[in-house]
Amino acid sequence: MSFEAWTIFAVFWVVFVTTPGPNAVNCISNGMSLPFPKAMLGVLAILTQASAFLILSALGITALIAASPTGFFIAKLIGAGFLIWLGVRGWMNATKPAPATERPARHVYLHALAVATINPKSVAGYLAAFSQFVQPDVPIWQQMTVIMPTALVITTLSYTGFTLLGALMGKAALGAVFNIWVRRVMATCFIIYGVLLGTSTTPAARG
Repeated sequence: MSFEAWTIFAVFWVVFVTTPGPNAVNCISNGMSLPFPKAMLGVLAILTQASAFLILSALGITALIAASPTGFFIAKLIGAGFLIWLGVRGWMNATKPAPATERPARHVYLHALAVATINPKSVAGYLAAFSQFVQPDVPIWQQMTVIMPTALVITTLSYTGFTLLGALMGKAALGAVFNIWVRRVMATCFIIYGVLLGTSTTPAARG
């Protein structure tokens, strides 16, 4: 991968992972309600999902998923339902004290992994990255030695930033009214993402 191609890919990936979405909302929520080291397990889960999706993209699996309208439709509905359920539950629990250390580390990690994986819109992002930036005349795994570290470092910085933002918001949310308001905004975001996901179209590969 040339330096110019790498620069374009890096800029694309920055936009991809810094645009607020379910992962960002979950990181902010974790930062607000959990000790920072435990909240960072959510970032680790996102990196797990990102690594898996990058490898699957290199193998061409995401193209197959995107080319299957039925499979994408089913995955889309499951993902949309999951996000809406998270939002409704978050709204209903907004007036209750936020759990601090009750959530085991395994639950924090698996919950974040589910949020990161269940959203089929991720397929569109990874498919776009590989259809636009991978050079067909260069062995894919040779390019992956550049693509994966770049994507994972940017992803780590982005979602660590969202987690830190949540931690700062959590410290600021000393008043009960403000705390409830912020948590309901987070819940509403999940519901909106779920609705948008449910009405999205199948991503198409571009040549």
